[in-house]
Amino acid sequence: MAITYGSKRLSVGAHYGLRDWLVQRLTAIVMALFTIALLVQVTLVKGPIGYETWAGIFASQWMKSITFATLVALIWHAWVGVRNVWMDYVKPDGLRLVFYLVTIFWLVACAGWGVQVLWRL
Repeated sequence: MAITYGSKRLSVGAHYGLRDWLVQRLTAIVMALFTIALLVQVTLVKGPIGYETWAGIFASQWMKSITFATLVALIWHAWVGVRNVWMDYVKPDGLRLVFYLVTIFWLVACAGWGVQVLWRL
């Protein structure tokens, strides 16, 4: 008879549990609040919305700051979600490591590009 409790219990897969659940919810709240703030900014604009209007919305330091916080939340949210998918469905450890590295590279590149775009405005 197999023991499924105590120190001999086998734990595999996405075993981060509550921490990952909280990260996903908190980062989603940050992204939702940012969306609301952006919608408020856009609805307050008079006239057509072009490049100058968008640049004006993101020109203030507080908007850049919350956009950066949202970018960090988005990257973290994506990492937790994709990492859990790789843990659950990619069983060979070497292949999973490759997927992790490609995912990390992609997310860091996207974050760098986002920061570059944000502070170039």
